[in-house]
Formats: sequence, structure tokens, C-alpha cells
Amino acid sequence: MQYPFSLNDNYNDQSDEQLVNLALNGDKDSLSVLIKKNQNYIFNIALKMLNVVEEAEDITQEVLIKVITKLSQYDATKARFRTWLYRIVFNHVLKSKKSSHEKNEVSFDMFFGFMDNVEDIEINKTEDEIMGISIKEARIACTAGMLMCLDRKQRLTYIIGEIFKIDHNLAAEIFEITPVNFRKRLSLARNDLHKWMHKKCGLVNTDNPCRCRQKTKKFIEMGIVNPEKMKWQSDFSKMIYEQTKEKLEEITVEADQLYSKFYQEDPFKVSLKADKIIDEISNSKFMNLLYG
Repeated sequence: MQYPFSLNDNYNDQSDEQLVNLALNGDKDSLSVLIKKNQNYIFNIALKMLNVVEEAEDITQEVLIKVITKLSQYDATKARFRTWLYRIVFNHVLKSKKSSHEKNEVSFDMFFGFMDNVEDIEINKTEDEIMGISIKEARIACTAGMLMCLDRKQRLTYIIGEIFKIDHNLAAEIFEITPVNFRKRLSLARNDLHKWMHKKCGLVNTDNPCRCRQKTKKFIEMGIVNPEKMKWQSDFSKMIYEQTKEKLEEITVEADQLYSKFYQEDPFKVSLKADKIIDEISNSKFMNLLYG
């Protein structure tokens, strides 16, 4: 079947409504397209929340199964599809079991205490060129670790409001609170994270001692960065700010823009199990719940 849109189009509520209607009328191909359009956003939100690729993939599959089994309950007169979908995603992520990174709760004090104790090893110009991707991996691993110091609700609020730049009115609708209350939540999460970044992170404040470049060799030795199997630098198509259509200026004036810029430059990853997830769902018993 030819669709009047493609997977590369800007997000469009109407196209999803068409896909939902087609899927509910027995077109399995349209359901597959609907999944493909949305599964990478689900995966990236889960990955930012959990900081573990395999666990984010599991969450993605669980959410997609939930979306499929509840699709017949979707009412376009009450909410846009994206609002309905994100509400399922966010509620599922908040209620899911703690990831292996969350089980031992880490405060900002503990995290930066650990980082201070990671040995600095200077990298020469040649090594800098050879290790460029590993250095960037180290930087993302560090900022992802900072994010894990926020509690779950703060972390999710920051991810959707500051990293993925989801419209505050939509975010408020998803959380079933007022836009004013969402902005208050976001402000608290932002303040907690940014004050520590300003205090400790050398990326945003050059007076700070921590430098991802000097930590990279030790990160590799400790297994935090694996040059043979990159956690963040593989299988992605765009940066997050490109995927969300948020173009950042070369010079940022607002301090908050500077902090969030480092997260928005993270890769928007394509789940390694994307096709497998879709195949498993399409050929599973869960499809019977939709089509009978």
C-alpha cells in the first residue's frame, strides 16, 4: 500500500490518525508503519531514563505491545494520538522496575566523588585524532551518569522538556497537570542538574578540573567505554536536536541552553533490535488481541 507520507516526514498527527484507522480496519502493514514511526522515540526516551541499551530495548517492546493491545481503545475525539502514545510510554517507564544503574541510588555528591577519583591521563594530538569517537563516548557516558542522579520523575521531566523539547502544553497534557505546573517541575529538575554541572563539569565551566578527554583512557581501562562496542556512538542517524527540529545557535546566550546543548547533541539512536521487535510483535499472540 502507498501511504501519503513517509517515515522521514515531520511528525504529523493526521498521518498517525490515518494509520490507526487503517490498522483497526485490518491493515497489518499500516500497523507496522505506525510502530516504525514511533518506536525510536520510545527507545531513546527509555535509554535516557535507564542508561542501559538492553533494558531500554525491553521497555520499548513492552510499550509497543501495550500500545497495540490498547489501540482499539484510542479515541481521537479525546486526545491526539501522540498524547495518548506518550502517556502510555511515560507511565510505563515511571512504573517499570529499576534498571541496573538505578538499583544503587547515586547522588550528585557520590557521582562527582567517583569522577574526581578517576585518574586523568593526558592524550597527545595523535591519540586525540585516533580516539575521537571514544572521547565523545566518554563525554556522553559522563553526562548520562549525571542525569541518573535525578529521581525518576525529575529525570523524565528533564528528558522530555529539555532534551527532546516536547511542547510544554503537550507535556502538561500527558502528565495531566497544568502547563504552569509542568514548567515548575522542569525548572526544579533543571536547577538541580545544572547547578552541579556548573560546579563540577568542565564542559560548561572551564574552571572545573574534570575533563572527559583526560578521563577517556581510564574509562576504557575500567570498561566504562568500549571502543569495540560503543554504547552511544553506534547505530544512530541524527543528533537529538536534529531529530526534534531544534536548531541551536553556535553561540548560546542563555546558560540553560548551554547545559541542555550537550544532551541535545547526543546521538538519536536506532534500536539494534528494531526490526526484530516489529517482527516479534507482528507474529505474536498480541496481534490476535487486535485482529482476533
